[in-house]
Amino acid sequence: MRIKSPAQLVADSGADLEGHGLRRTMGLFQLVCFGVGAIVGTGIFVGLSDSVSEAGPAVVVSFALAAITCVFTAFSFAELGSAIPVSGSSYSFAYATLGERTAFLVGWCLLLEYGVSASAVAVGWGQYLNELLHSLTGLSLPAALSAPPGDGGVVNVPAVVVMVLAALLLARGVRESARATAVMAVVKIAILVLFCAIAFTAYTSDNLSPFSPHHLAGITSGASLAFFSYIGFDAITTAGEEVKNPRRNIPLAIMICIGVVTLLYCLVALAAIGAMSADDVADRPAALSLIVNDVTGSTVGGGVIAFGALVAIASVVLAVMYGQTRILLSMSRDGLVPRVFERVSPKTSTPVAGTWIVAATFAVPAAVVPLDVVMNLTTIGTLAVMAVVNVAVIALRRRYPDTETRFRVPFHPVTPALGVACCLYLMWGTGRATWLQFSVFLLAGAVVYALYGRRNSRLAAGPRQAGTGPKPLVDA
Repeated sequence: MRIKSPAQLVADSGADLEGHGLRRTMGLFQLVCFGVGAIVGTGIFVGLSDSVSEAGPAVVVSFALAAITCVFTAFSFAELGSAIPVSGSSYSFAYATLGERTAFLVGWCLLLEYGVSASAVAVGWGQYLNELLHSLTGLSLPAALSAPPGDGGVVNVPAVVVMVLAALLLARGVRESARATAVMAVVKIAILVLFCAIAFTAYTSDNLSPFSPHHLAGITSGASLAFFSYIGFDAITTAGEEVKNPRRNIPLAIMICIGVVTLLYCLVALAAIGAMSADDVADRPAALSLIVNDVTGSTVGGGVIAFGALVAIASVVLAVMYGQTRILLSMSRDGLVPRVFERVSPKTSTPVAGTWIVAATFAVPAAVVPLDVVMNLTTIGTLAVMAVVNVAVIALRRRYPDTETRFRVPFHPVTPALGVACCLYLMWGTGRATWLQFSVFLLAGAVVYALYGRRNSRLAAGPRQAGTGPKPLVDA
């Protein structure tokens, strides 16, 4: 039950100055692009067909339901991100309000949200790479080397390649990563708008009937799958030590991202189902390209969509891998994971060693784990973290009512309570097998904390003096 106050978290990180060897280089526009870059990717380009198979044309309602869950939780993230502008995100929020053990388990679940989701996102890269190659040259990579296991693949080589490329860019510096993410965010929004413009030309209301073939259960299952498309908006808070004026810009960026992405997703889902029947879209890889090809009668349009998907998926891998390294940096700073993760290169101001460890670790599941297994486990882990964040904002008001913040959750505590309820509802929709996997994962995290984290906690050894955080370490 050891608790680290918001003031101590900020002081130990130097977050109101220049951070733990990190530099404040990201403005509001770059932060919004970073958020969009972290969200829009495999979930909509690849996962849409899975949601359609569960919900049918009512997939639009599923996306709206997932968005409502995100909006409630986004309010909590906005207040906590403004009050505690450090790199630890949900982990640090839990440490300040609910105690060290809970914080460690939140950090453990964030391995699913950031690390494993990077793997899941990377898995879909090969499908659209094949679509683009076929559009340009008529050739395709062998399924054994480009598809996930379960879909004819053995080792997903493109997934490994995109993770290595993301690690190379992240290791160069956050300024370069932010610029690349901004460009990719603009490109993929433009591609999705282009998809809607093309698909709506073939829109027919007949494709919306029957609207909900599997009734409420199908909509709920579809929402649980659609939620994967929203994972990443909280990555904005992991940039707390590298954002200019974080107490203002973090809440603004979160709200802007959720609004833009929700509108875009609902339009894409409606356009897709309106242009092609739900039965034809369901369980089809690279569904958006197939729809454009069908509408235009040419592979050129599908090739453009495939290119946009490649950019989108690469930007998500980049953004969530960034978030994972910053979470581990914060946990390492507190002594709960090995110190190698807090080493920041004085040359690039990035945790180079931690970046490559993350890339190497999560390239393995990207190469050999089926996409649906990774997506479901990532979804339930993320929903659990979001439920904790909603509880944390209630605890923050009770423990530290005078904490400085530029944003407060409206209708507190009703809004965060609704956020918890929505998260639990979508967690229920993930299925028994996913719950069993998640329970085993949490048990493993509890064991790791008992054997390592609890013994090496720097808070247990005694608080540092304010402003005397650990010095940046040079990577070997």
